[in-house]
Amino acid sequence: MAQQIPIVDYLVLDPPHLEAHECSSCSSLYFDRRNACAKCGGTEFGRRALANDGEVRAFTIVHRAAPSVPAPYTSVVVDLDGGGVVKANLLDVTDPEEIVPRLPVSLDTFVAGVDDDGVEAIGFGYRMRKDIS
Repeated sequence: MAQQIPIVDYLVLDPPHLEAHECSSCSSLYFDRRNACAKCGGTEFGRRALANDGEVRAFTIVHRAAPSVPAPYTSVVVDLDGGGVVKANLLDVTDPEEIVPRLPVSLDTFVAGVDDDGVEAIGFGYRMRKDIS
């Protein structure tokens, strides 16, 4: 298997999940490193694994992108089960008729690119959950 690295530092690959910085005082979650919590001003943070499942809160279908980015694609805001919100892409869906309010989704990873040494950059997005009827 090729060496793999996550495309963002809050993506953990084994097993795949997102991890956030959690304020020790008020439990606010942040993907970026913080010196202080924006909600309570606390300065102590721990790490918290986030759920892989959630629901689409909002979406937009993007039709114009940089030349190297295939379009259209669907950008979503996902409310994660148990807390946390993330912006990502809804993979393999560009028909707005397929996207319903509170659409259940699950985290998925993919190879976003490969460098000259064969190291794979791993990205993430969300897929519609098939277990929901």
